[in-house]
Amino acid sequence: MAPKRQSPLLPQKKKLRPPRAVGLEETSASAGLAVEHIDEVQNEIDRHNEQASKILKVEQKYNKVCQPFFQKRSELIAKILNFWVTTFVNHPQVSVLFGEEDEEALHYLTTVEVTEFEDIKSGYRADFYFDGNPYFENKVLSKEFHLNESGGPSSKSTEIKWKSGKDLMKCSSQMQNKASRKRQHEEPESFFTWFTDHSDAGADELGEVIKDDIWPDSLQYYLVPDMDDEEGEEDDDDDEEEEGLEDTDDGRARWLNRSLLVLALTPPIF
Repeated sequence: MAPKRQSPLLPQKKKLRPPRAVGLEETSASAGLAVEHIDEVQNEIDRHNEQASKILKVEQKYNKVCQPFFQKRSELIAKILNFWVTTFVNHPQVSVLFGEEDEEALHYLTTVEVTEFEDIKSGYRADFYFDGNPYFENKVLSKEFHLNESGGPSSKSTEIKWKSGKDLMKCSSQMQNKASRKRQHEEPESFFTWFTDHSDAGADELGEVIKDDIWPDSLQYYLVPDMDDEEGEEDDDDDEEEEGLEDTDDGRARWLNRSLLVLALTPPIF
């Protein structure tokens, strides 16, 4: 009896091949090579961290060495009327933050100090000292930047004790609301809102400007010439030729103040 023929329309059963196993030797060799590369990269990271640590130590030493000179500079600045308000008004990034009465309030600012913590990676503090004034009760306003427990940046500051009806932040907000009805762009917020803004301590531009630009060399901004004065001088060139070039009282005062500061802060040469 002949065997039955299988219909060509029915699917043919195929023999399944076992999956190809990856050899343990290949896996071990690949992991070992990756570990070697990771180790090389880690060595580079460690080397750069070591260099950064040396740089931080140099900065810490520099801060200690400079402290007596900063103290001497503060003593001399205290003798100059309106030094700090002039410095802030002349700084292009800071002056745009001034509300209408901020400049008047800053006329009572006598001393500014920036102190970096002993471990400079952990932060710094900016202190603003004021004479008695009609705006707030505080003698010192401070803002401090540091790393919180989780290692992220954070900030805290002095609570401003405004006198009745003198809260410049509220006045600025009210003026912005009135201005917005008349024009599209907003008026500058009060400079003092910086003390209450802790929304993004890691990107506090004003704090960085004060610490890294104004504090190290405040004199350069105090001596920036007034643009209105410069334009006036150009218009009066003919008169100056007839009468002779004469410094204004303000110009002579700034020149004298600069000379005193430079002489006092220049280390003696032996």
